Amino acid sequence: MSVKNNVRKKTTVLDIQAIKESERKITMLSIPDYPMAILADKAGLDTILVGDSLAMTVLGYESTVSVSLEEMLHHTKAVTRATKYAFVVGDMPFMSNTTSEREAIINAGRFMQEGGTDAVKVEGGVSAVHTVKAIVDAGIPVMGHVGLTPQHASLLGGYKTQGRDAQTAVKVIEDALAIEDSGAFAIILECVPDQVSKIVTERLRIPTISYGAGMYCDGQGLVAHDILGMFDSFTPKFAKKYMNLSTQILETFSSYVNDVVNQEFPTDEHSYHIKKTELDKVLNSI
Repeated sequence: MSVKNNVRKKTTVLDIQAIKESERKITMLSIPDYPMAILADKAGLDTILVGDSLAMTVLGYESTVSVSLEEMLHHTKAVTRATKYAFVVGDMPFMSNTTSEREAIINAGRFMQEGGTDAVKVEGGVSAVHTVKAIVDAGIPVMGHVGLTPQHASLLGGYKTQGRDAQTAVKVIEDALAIEDSGAFAIILECVPDQVSKIVTERLRIPTISYGAGMYCDGQGLVAHDILGMFDSFTPKFAKKYMNLSTQILETFSSYVNDVVNQEFPTDEHSYHIKKTELDKVLNSI
């Protein structure tokens, strides 16, 4: 959140870097739709990630691999229409940035031009360097993402914490340094031991944002559905559930069903009326 002279401004890449340098933690949530984005923006969130996690939390897919570019753009447009102040990052889905640099630039450009985002996110470490560099060189800000990269879960042997042994910890660090060198303005560390993310954060000039990477990162991010308790299929260990909204919604829907079945809704206060004189005219005309 950028505030100048007590007036809130649209957050920029430079603001995010300035927050890191001020040692105030950066805030991020993965938000998939218009209503949530309005509330997140009002709450003062620094950054919104339109994450491909919406594949599971909103669209019902089994993994993030299934979500298409068009589906991501659809949700991204809804989020950016609702957002005035937060910095919005569009998550480039599986295969949208890996077939060629040209296609990666075109697809990233669609997030900016059609989706209205401020940046895009690209998963991957050393192997993604050429892609990140090409997109940045085209004038599009890129947020990196290393550690557990869900789009590559099959290669990683599943959704597992990365960096728990010396070999994989070094790989996480090398991946992060490579993504910084390729021109990324910030980087997400997902499911990485806090000691490893501390090393990365201390070595990088750009901000690090933790999705399950501990307290030492420059910022923290979570999936909105997880903190609201709206996705019961799976809640990661690192997510803090602030409420169980799914239970409240279920109770509300059940109450509605019962009211309708028992003819307790609608009542007179929920109904529109016509004047008796007008009704008499209707009855006389039919």
